[in-house]
Amino acid sequence: MAELRLERVVRRFKNVVAVDNVNLTVRDREFMVLLGPSGCGKTTTLRCVAGLEKVDQGRIYIGPRDVTELPPKARGIGMVFQSYALFPHMSVADNIGFGLKIQGRPREEIKAKVERIAKLLHLDSLLDRYPAQLSGGQRQRVAVARSLVIEPQVLLMDEPLSNLDAILRLEMRAELKRLHREIESTTIYVTHDQVEALSLGDRIAVMQNGRLVQCAPPMEIYDHPANIFVGSFIGTPPMNFLEGEPQGRSGQLLIRGSTFTAPVPPALWEQVGKLKKVVVGVRPENIEVVLAAEAEATAAQGTVGVVELLGDHKLLTVDTPERALKVSVPPTAPVQVGQACGLRWKEDKLRFFDPETGWAITA
Repeated sequence: MAELRLERVVRRFKNVVAVDNVNLTVRDREFMVLLGPSGCGKTTTLRCVAGLEKVDQGRIYIGPRDVTELPPKARGIGMVFQSYALFPHMSVADNIGFGLKIQGRPREEIKAKVERIAKLLHLDSLLDRYPAQLSGGQRQRVAVARSLVIEPQVLLMDEPLSNLDAILRLEMRAELKRLHREIESTTIYVTHDQVEALSLGDRIAVMQNGRLVQCAPPMEIYDHPANIFVGSFIGTPPMNFLEGEPQGRSGQLLIRGSTFTAPVPPALWEQVGKLKKVVVGVRPENIEVVLAAEAEATAAQGTVGVVELLGDHKLLTVDTPERALKVSVPPTAPVQVGQACGLRWKEDKLRFFDPETGWAITA
């Protein structure tokens, strides 16, 4: 395995900059997830690493080698495509061993390596079958096995689970985590699914409009989004955003259109106090709903507009003077549509953003 480095990589298509000055280091044996909405440049970045797209600027290194100008076959990479890309006329064994055959490996070596990787991926009983005889999950495992059997330095995966149904995706996520733990391959995994990103990645690199906006472990991305875009993209439902105005030297923000306030940590007040307006972000699970008489003493008041039972929690839409807020409460919480309530936030979980730039305000 090897470390992968992208240094100031740019890829243009006529007047569109698909990958804009991306710097990224994937550590040896790390599982890195490239996450972002459609059109953000994540797949193009992956294709640049694979050699399927030629970079316009910048360099790409795999280990100590500069592979920027090398063809795909000389880079030491394995790639798993969204569409599986299996040969329909070949058996599972022949599909898995195809790369080794192209390399001119001896027949006995190919047979041994195919059997070893097939056993690892629970495909050893399917080696004589053809792709048309397999389920979607089995086909995806064959595609992964074909990429791993050549022992690549870096494994690239382009939305490999997007064609599977929800149950199969869940099973394959667990399978991929197990596989990475056993093989420890340096991996880049592209997805627009934040659940996949949070559950699979050692780190997540979030892309927006061709740029890398944040790269950090999953919970840091979730708890401390680098900007409003990351906070709104990560989380189901996403972070709530409210607009506030600093109140003199009080250390408080008055939320627009209401009488309730949000406290600002002293370490941030010097920066926050200079702004005319500040965006406050808070996750749904970090808002407490108060239904008793003490509701009037809470930070905000509202009315329950929608109650959605989602098994392990209820998701409320609470209408406030500022805007509707999403709030997560236990499934047994006695809330009803039309009920007046108070809201209290966990003050240490509030996040603050500059509305002009969208970036988080940090100490």
